[in-house]
Amino acid sequence: MKGTILTDGPCEIGCRASKSPLSGMQKPGRAAQGSRSTDRSGKNQRLRLGKICPTMNEFELIAQYFTRPARAGGAVRLGVGDDCAMLDVPPGETLAISTDMLVEGRHFFEGTDPEALGHKALAVNLSDLAAMGAAPLGFSLALALPAVDPGWLEGFARGLLALADAHGAQLIGGDTTRGPLNICITVYGSLPPQSALRRDGAHAGDEIWVSGTLGDARLGLEALQGKRLLDRALLRPASARLHRPEPRVGLGLALRRIAHAAIDVSDGLMGDLAHILERSRVGAVVDADALPCGEALSAQDEALRRAFALNGGDDYELCFTAAPRDASAVQAAAQAAGVRVTRIGTIVDGAGLQIIDADGQALDIAAQSFDHFSG
Repeated sequence: MKGTILTDGPCEIGCRASKSPLSGMQKPGRAAQGSRSTDRSGKNQRLRLGKICPTMNEFELIAQYFTRPARAGGAVRLGVGDDCAMLDVPPGETLAISTDMLVEGRHFFEGTDPEALGHKALAVNLSDLAAMGAAPLGFSLALALPAVDPGWLEGFARGLLALADAHGAQLIGGDTTRGPLNICITVYGSLPPQSALRRDGAHAGDEIWVSGTLGDARLGLEALQGKRLLDRALLRPASARLHRPEPRVGLGLALRRIAHAAIDVSDGLMGDLAHILERSRVGAVVDADALPCGEALSAQDEALRRAFALNGGDDYELCFTAAPRDASAVQAAAQAAGVRVTRIGTIVDGAGLQIIDADGQALDIAAQSFDHFSG
């Protein structure tokens, strides 16, 4: 689990229905707070306490916004409406499970667009499945709300369920309660155990790859926080990377039996790659000038490009290793998934991570991976 956060109470799986009729229902990287946004009417889309829909109870909320007809032929044998959900795992495969929590004021600003928030809440979980090479099956949602705001709930559910449909993941249960806005999702996937893209499989001599681009989410965050000035043309793509990351599920599936180790880049490339190095007991050399910077970051100076590509966070790209002989297979997998991949370094014997420039000169850049309990 990435980004562990202390909570006031448990996330309940399979809780009795005195709290919620959602069956089986009771993580992101960097604390990326989004911009305060407005709906089409120009009204701020924050959740307001009380007097929004005082007559709607918990069960009606679940039925209206989060209950959908069962999908025939899927992995979900029993979904919303009972004490537990039931999942069928394909023969010869095992479950892959991940949990992430988003807390208002910690991971997003009050007033963040609810549709984008629904998308991101699920995306950060699906990204974990992608990093393991697992196919999504379903997910559960634990949601604390300060009030029942129909407009907010409609937007949140729309963003959440649109991404779920795109990846074949069915909402199977969870929990709702009143409290400060808090979103906790547990996602369930499956994969052949021998095909798992674990963190402990990197070998000396492997090439290091990363999908997509890096750094725009961090740049967008700092612009929205007022720390940096970006013109509108650059703020738009940077904000999109921050608020609507795209989990690389297709690439993770295509890399089965090709990649040796993988992780999703949520807390910054240097910090997340360090987890692979530690678990695999190897070292690495990474070329900072080979890193694929995002559209907005590419327009910045060299020092900022290097800093945010290496330590940005909230990228939700895949960093993985593979043998040099499999470079063509990596490119074919990326093409099949419709995702760009870039070779950025090499796994070496020993320990530690060395950052170099395009000329092979060592750079003094320290890892600044996000930690919820530091500072």
